[in-house]
Amino acid sequence: MLGRSGNPTLRDSTFEKTGSLVSGERMTIEGTVNKMFITLAILLGGAFASWSMYANGQTNIMALAIGGAIAGFILALIISFKPTAAPYLVPIYAACEGLFLGAISAQFESLYNGITLQASALTMCVFIALLVAYRFRIIQATKNFKLGVFAATMGVMLLYLLSFVLGLFGVTIPYLHESNWIGIGISIVIVIIAALNLVLDFDFIESGAEQGAPKYMEWYGAFGLLVTLVWLYIEILRLLSKLASRD
Repeated sequence: MLGRSGNPTLRDSTFEKTGSLVSGERMTIEGTVNKMFITLAILLGGAFASWSMYANGQTNIMALAIGGAIAGFILALIISFKPTAAPYLVPIYAACEGLFLGAISAQFESLYNGITLQASALTMCVFIALLVAYRFRIIQATKNFKLGVFAATMGVMLLYLLSFVLGLFGVTIPYLHESNWIGIGISIVIVIIAALNLVLDFDFIESGAEQGAPKYMEWYGAFGLLVTLVWLYIEILRLLSKLASRD
């Protein structure tokens, strides 16, 4: 039985549905890494396209970004409930997320010069550091660790959902989006929670390979990892913008 992943897209039941030790080609860590590079390349391509449109003064770029975010959310739901569709839908999901991230990043860059490069570098540094820590078992995805990260992740998701609903009525949650030290502290906590999800994603992918999950699960594993990386990048970007606004 796999341990629970804090990433909502990577759940125990996913591999239970697909089965283990299946005949034919099986999921491998190397194959998942290759799929991850492909999805990242597609995401960066979409981000570059929307960034370029924003830089050239396209007035409909934010509508495109919102459309990409909505399409990405719908695709994520479909992929989560139907992993067999991952090889076909994950590349499209990556492109949609790229359009969204490119436009959002360009907006932040217009306000704070150099912030997107800093956020990208920090995201990659966190990813590499946690991968090394997981590889050498400095950090282990124990049962209690998984449950703790899962609970914290769900708490953050519910907080954002509440913030969105209240925002429709003109009500804001104190400190969540503010640049004071309490708001910065909240952002740091959320960044840590997002980062710890990477450990659970590594564990989930490793367990799937050990159990001989179907080959298409490589795309699903890459998808789950991409979801976490996108979330981590956005949270780091928000944290850096709060710090920059205090200068």
